[in-house]
Amino acid sequence: MTGSVRGRLVGTAEGEIADGVAEFEDGLISWVGKVANHPAPERLPVSSDDLVLPGLIDLHCHGGAGFGFPNADAEGARVAAAHHRAHGTTGLMGSLVSDQPEVLVAQAALLAGLVEEGALLGVHLEGPFINALRCGAQDPAAIIPGDPELFERIYAAARGTVRSMTLAPETAHFEELLAAMRRHDVLPSLGHTDADAATTAARIAEAGDGPITATHLFNGMPTLHHRSPGPVAACLAAAGRGEMVVELIADGVHLAPETVAMVFDTVGPDQIALVSDAMAAAGMSDGDYRLGALDVQVHDGVARLATHDGSPGAIAGGTARLVDVLRWTVDVAGIPLLDAVVAATRTPARVLGLEGERGSLTVGARADILVTDQSLRPRRVLVAGTEGI
Repeated sequence: MTGSVRGRLVGTAEGEIADGVAEFEDGLISWVGKVANHPAPERLPVSSDDLVLPGLIDLHCHGGAGFGFPNADAEGARVAAAHHRAHGTTGLMGSLVSDQPEVLVAQAALLAGLVEEGALLGVHLEGPFINALRCGAQDPAAIIPGDPELFERIYAAARGTVRSMTLAPETAHFEELLAAMRRHDVLPSLGHTDADAATTAARIAEAGDGPITATHLFNGMPTLHHRSPGPVAACLAAAGRGEMVVELIADGVHLAPETVAMVFDTVGPDQIALVSDAMAAAGMSDGDYRLGALDVQVHDGVARLATHDGSPGAIAGGTARLVDVLRWTVDVAGIPLLDAVVAATRTPARVLGLEGERGSLTVGARADILVTDQSLRPRRVLVAGTEGI
């Protein structure tokens, strides 16, 4: 299949092209450039003020459209993945939460089928080897010390589709887990931790030259304090040195706009991955939902754990899609469009080992393309050059 799109291209090898064209053939981008340089003016698309972006890549997503990856059957998980794809996320990780081992094994096996179908990029395990003191909206009864044998069991059940795992730096058997993750090409992500800065920095150093991320920086970890800097300082320092990519849930709920702007100004978009952390309520109305084994209530678009006394529960994931996160990052946090797009496309592609294959409008990359209006509202989504998937 061949085709082309025209508009303001954002995320090319040149960064941006004010009036450009991206052509594709057989699922891959075959030509990118300025309209003035197009080799065949007679086949140019009509002029457009649309934004043309690489398809977005979300490293951290628990579901949407009423279905959560930790709970859904295969069809429900497909519906959730399709919802995000329809809103421009052409590369999606299916995230699980801490649960009983048999549940994790079964759900990882189920999601493996979606990876094999191409609906998901991979499985992300957010736990269970995290710190119960910083579990956020995860079930503390399901959190256990690091267990390399359980990791291998889940990985085997997922038929090699586990692509990333969140674990606390202080969990037991960290070195063994890290070695197993590197052996299987699973991305380690530090988070849901109560570790101090020194412990966190030591774990980052142990990761060596391989990629490593921080799971939703600031959330699920101690607050940065000038006399007790904690994991936030260690992660920011590592990102500033180019040693770590930090996730940010820039949705207007998890982080203040000034916090998001500070991280972009400090470490730059090449070390930031914007994520949705979306759960089943993404794209849905307020109401009652589930995240793993726990009940969640969504009010005014904010998901929180249900409580019996009426007090606000912990934030329980997001209800925004990644394109919504991108829009908020630009419109509210004031981040330049190109920087925000890089953090939602090229950087997550790189940490997954997909640089050059996805996440950019460059020749030879898969023709995953998001076309939006100037307000970053999706108009068209192309997956490998095919529209309407």
